[in-house]
Amino acid sequence: MTLDLFGNDATDDTAPNAPKADELGPGAFVLRGFACSRLTTLQADIDGVIAQAPLRHWLTPGGKRMSVAMTNCGEVGWISDKMGYRYGTHDPLSKQPWPSMPASFVDLAREASEAAGYRDFSPDACLINRYTLDARLTLHQDRDERELGAPIVSVLLGLPAVFLWGGLQRGDRTRRVRLEPGDVVVWGGPSRLVYHGIASVEGSFDAQAVRYNLTFRQAR
Repeated sequence: MTLDLFGNDATDDTAPNAPKADELGPGAFVLRGFACSRLTTLQADIDGVIAQAPLRHWLTPGGKRMSVAMTNCGEVGWISDKMGYRYGTHDPLSKQPWPSMPASFVDLAREASEAAGYRDFSPDACLINRYTLDARLTLHQDRDERELGAPIVSVLLGLPAVFLWGGLQRGDRTRRVRLEPGDVVVWGGPSRLVYHGIASVEGSFDAQAVRYNLTFRQAR
């Protein structure tokens, strides 16, 4: 585990208020409940971003419609269409710059990255994903960013999720990690290009229930 994670051993019983961290691999952690106290503020700020840049279902380069609805905020936003995967400074639908990243997003991303041992993280892109019960995200790598030395920070809100954590090759063994609202996953260093995804969640939920994911990146 990263040296001095959270300022002490995450399993140390003498620090009952310290967040708990599960190590996924070298440089990769699940920070359990790290964002729980901020969920209401984060959701309000998500709604504010969506009001300016509505959610949409991107097309893959092969022309398939993604099941996950997405939008962006920050200096650049992630885009997918028949031209490929890329980052752009403007929303292709409105032709306007992407909404600014709310302060609550920036603060959380920086604090979580530092807690996992990555200092000076300066996210310039936040991808907002909305999952309904039938939506999922297949195994993929985050490799469209110019700065691969910076970590990825991913925050869960809403429904629980099954996070898929693979290896550096698509065919490597994949682990299924259950995430709860408020959990934050941070990965970088040797694990920066690990294949990962989101599976559907088992269980009985309201048909209107959704899950949001905030994914922070240093793209430029």
